Amino acid sequence: MNPAIKRYIMVAKPGIVFGNLISVAGGFFLASRGEVDIRMLLAALTGTSLVVASACVFNNYIDREVDRRMDRTRNRVLARGLMSPRAAFFHGSLLGIAGTAVLLAATNLLSLAIVLGGFVIYVIVYSLIMKRRSVYSTLVGSIAGAAPPLAGYCAVTHSFDPGAVMLLSIFSLWQIPHSHAIAVFRIRDYTAATIPVLPVKRGLYSAKKHIVGYILAYTAATLMLTIGGYTGFIFLAVTAATGLLWFGMAWSGFRAPDAQLWGKRLFIFSILSITLLNVMMAIDFRMPPIFHAMIR
Repeated sequence: MNPAIKRYIMVAKPGIVFGNLISVAGGFFLASRGEVDIRMLLAALTGTSLVVASACVFNNYIDREVDRRMDRTRNRVLARGLMSPRAAFFHGSLLGIAGTAVLLAATNLLSLAIVLGGFVIYVIVYSLIMKRRSVYSTLVGSIAGAAPPLAGYCAVTHSFDPGAVMLLSIFSLWQIPHSHAIAVFRIRDYTAATIPVLPVKRGLYSAKKHIVGYILAYTAATLMLTIGGYTGFIFLAVTAATGLLWFGMAWSGFRAPDAQLWGKRLFIFSILSITLLNVMMAIDFRMPPIFHAMIR
């Protein structure tokens, strides 16, 4: 691959974009309930991924100085000076404009508003304002993480219904222990960069308590999809088992001899758990008969 093209791809954080594509699809399939509009699905995936890529470019643009002080980010394109900030700014702008155009043309205004809302929260509120100033930046950033599945869901439903509220809760709650696990795993980086994440500002014990609490809340929120009649019992069994395993791993952190290794394992499992959630939303969207009978 041409090195210049590779730099433009890497500055958009393709791993994060891919992860968000999975959640867009999960929300879309959940709402479609087996009747998938392929054209709209492709538009939702394309438009959202372009806006997410734009947000990632702007995040790299904003964090380029901080990234040089962290081991895990010092080799990023802008941190190494392999692309000018001006080029990155225009690259991010073009991606955002293209994504907005796709969503506007082929989905609906609600889905577009959700994606753009997530962009504003992530780029301006989180990256530009709160990340270097407040321990609560993770809470704010978690809302942006819920935008892609919400956008996929609302592209189909055209409304912000109870299912959308559940998805907002689930993905926001998942994002918080996921982010805290990264902060524990990379605590030396965040300390060196003076970023006020929870483990740095309030200690590892406080971070572990928050992780355990939010995982419990996340697990309870996932079960609401079945109780509300949006998913089936297979979804319920898989997400409950995954949530309990994640909780068990989190609880073990109180006696873990190596907090950073524990944080790394918890982080990896968090990705597995949200991937399974999205897969199960896509394939087990049938209302359980017992709940169907209750609402008839």
